[in-house]
Amino acid sequence: MSKTFYITTPIYYANSLPHLGHLYTTTVADIIAKHKRQRGFDTFFLTGTDEHGVNIQRVAQKENKSPREYVDFISGEMKKKFADFGLTGYDIFMRTTEKFHYEAVQNLWQKIASSKTPKGNETIYKGFYEAWFCPNCAEFKTESEYQLRDGEDAPRCLIHERTLDKVSEESYFFRLSDYNETLLETIESNPNLIRPEARRNEVISFVKSGLQDLSISREKKSVSWGVPVPNDENHVMYVWLDALSNYITAIGYGNSEKSGFEKYWQNATHLVGKDILRQHTVYWFSFLLAAEIDLPKQVFAHGMWLDAQGRKMGKTLGNAVKLDVLHKHFSTDALRYFLMRDMVFGQDGKFGYENLIDRANADLASGLGNLSSRTFSMIEKYREGKVPSGKIQEQNYLFAKRAGINADEQDLVSFLEHARDEFLRRFDNFEFSQALEIIWAVIARIDKMISDSKPWELFKDANQAQTLNAVLYRTTETLRWLCVLLYPVMPEAVREIYAQIGLNEDISKINPENLTWGELEAETRIGETKAVFPRIDKNKVMQEISESKVVSNEQSELPEVAGISSKEFDNKTKDSNTGKSVAKDEQQIIEENFIGIDDFLKVELRVGEIKIAERIPKADKLLRFEIDLGEEKPRQILAGLAEYYEPEKLVGRKVIVVANLKPRKMRGLESQGMICAASLEEDDTPAIATFLEDVKIGARLK
Repeated sequence: MSKTFYITTPIYYANSLPHLGHLYTTTVADIIAKHKRQRGFDTFFLTGTDEHGVNIQRVAQKENKSPREYVDFISGEMKKKFADFGLTGYDIFMRTTEKFHYEAVQNLWQKIASSKTPKGNETIYKGFYEAWFCPNCAEFKTESEYQLRDGEDAPRCLIHERTLDKVSEESYFFRLSDYNETLLETIESNPNLIRPEARRNEVISFVKSGLQDLSISREKKSVSWGVPVPNDENHVMYVWLDALSNYITAIGYGNSEKSGFEKYWQNATHLVGKDILRQHTVYWFSFLLAAEIDLPKQVFAHGMWLDAQGRKMGKTLGNAVKLDVLHKHFSTDALRYFLMRDMVFGQDGKFGYENLIDRANADLASGLGNLSSRTFSMIEKYREGKVPSGKIQEQNYLFAKRAGINADEQDLVSFLEHARDEFLRRFDNFEFSQALEIIWAVIARIDKMISDSKPWELFKDANQAQTLNAVLYRTTETLRWLCVLLYPVMPEAVREIYAQIGLNEDISKINPENLTWGELEAETRIGETKAVFPRIDKNKVMQEISESKVVSNEQSELPEVAGISSKEFDNKTKDSNTGKSVAKDEQQIIEENFIGIDDFLKVELRVGEIKIAERIPKADKLLRFEIDLGEEKPRQILAGLAEYYEPEKLVGRKVIVVANLKPRKMRGLESQGMICAASLEEDDTPAIATFLEDVKIGARLK
């Protein structure tokens, strides 16, 4: 029987368009799947969308679509975006609206309901639930998980900061409270079941704190979009029992349409974000135990991508990474390498366009790309495009030694074999960043061999012909090994390098475990050479990205005016039958608040750096700044920020300054401009406007 492996991403909640989080987990899963297949494993790879629940029902209604139309659109967009980044190697794009899933999850419900808990109680029972519910989390919240703000009637979710729903209704419950001891024993007896260790400890701590019974249904009158509960037409299944079961229904559990459960489930690995670890361990493990189904082999919780300053990404801060920008400006393989290299899997990582460019230029353009380009260039120039033999005859040992080359290649072979074995060990342990470090240590060693031996000088000395041959062969044979090892991470790039070596085997079917030194035949004619990783012009690309952000902002929805959204405004200002204007008063208000482009261009906004910030004696609200705008000397500007900022902490910050504001005197001091800050209300704490990117002092905002 062949070795099997089953890898899953979370099925992504279909309430919004794909983003970096979706791309990251799917990329990691794709790389693992390619690696396992290359190693000879019969591999099944699942990704997809979770398509039920009240939140989707509401979003669909807001978009004037049926829930089915809306999830069809989102899942379609997810597939398109995955295809843009070469993520098409999954075996199933699972959707919880599939007919076979309905059949299977209802069978799972009945299997759980017919069992007893470890304490001998009914596993599912009907009761009444009254609690605060977060549609975005698809979870009921306890007091420690929400916050009630002054002046608000309903609390907000601590994760999404959105108002919670008060749910008071009949519900079916899963008796989770009876699984404390069983879960603890299961998790503690298997150290590799939940990884990394820090996340495992979090789950253990949560279970030890005591488990509450879990609501697993909603009344159909409040949530109609879901899988019907067996034998009760008034209830639909609560999202987690429905969603989590996809990992087994997709491979044939409980339905007649799919197959593979017996084959793959025994070697299942779930990749999840750390924010949904509890659901994929405490809830999922308990459901499986109740249904007498083996647990997955491993659940691995990865970290989150933060921005370059270490902040959580989101629309609020305007620091979210745009997938369209990544697709336009960066090769897929460069992005795949960055994602695997710059985040230690299981920890948080920092993502910035500049970080990506720097990593691509340093490791790919100047590293692997440069090594392959210079190697093929030398073979073309010095050996007429054919890979020479790497053997050095005994009479030439001394010449080789003088050039710093060991006539016996065994040192290099041993180094490569150790690097290969360590790379595979690290990769199998999901230590991707460390595995790639090993590969780049190999590249550094070969680069040093070339620099030390100076092939361009060896070529001039007839006595060093075999030394030159050995350098070129060893470099090219090492590149062959690197292509095989790196295939899962950067498949298209290494295929190109492999073809340039002059080889045409299907690299995806070469098991790196079987790499043997010397299999590259002498006299192999190299293929057409070209740069695989051209150097990225950082200034040019960052300028284009910056300009695209401006265009994106200009093309966004109309701002809300007097509480009316742009969509409502369109509806209000056009009669549905005649198309004539209505709500003229509202339209007049908007027109009166508009300014022309000529008015806007009169305002000169410039980038300034705070050089001095200090309090003004006897002025409780004012701070005095000296700000460098790239002029002959800094400007003195006064601002009412003393209540909100410690002046010494503002020194060095880049700010936006209205540079052509007429000077005015305050407290006997002249203020020569104005610092821009934002607040919603007059008494709100102001936030000084600043920049995510590095911008030049004096630059004008357009």
